[in-house]
Amino acid sequence: MRADFLVGAAELVGHLSLLTPDGEERAGRGLHEQSNPRHRLRVEHDNHTLLIHLSDEDGGGWTTIAVDRGSRRWTVAQDTRQTDTSRAAYDGLYKS
Repeated sequence: MRADFLVGAAELVGHLSLLTPDGEERAGRGLHEQSNPRHRLRVEHDNHTLLIHLSDEDGGGWTTIAVDRGSRRWTVAQDTRQTDTSRAAYDGLYKS
């Protein structure tokens, strides 16, 4: 690896925020930024698909990444509601 890349990576790590679990009922499925609980990350999966949900910084919208577990093909969708981004990303992955 290049030395300048490693220095840049070390500087980045110093600026990253810690993510913590969202309550006991969602253990392992959801995280939020420790200093900003409205900024959340959630993960869902089944045998075929991985859905990664990332809220906007203020919690007002969602970005969902759908990944086909077998092929690693992926799609991304953004909208104001997580259910809408989930459907759009999933449909984009399997209905296109």
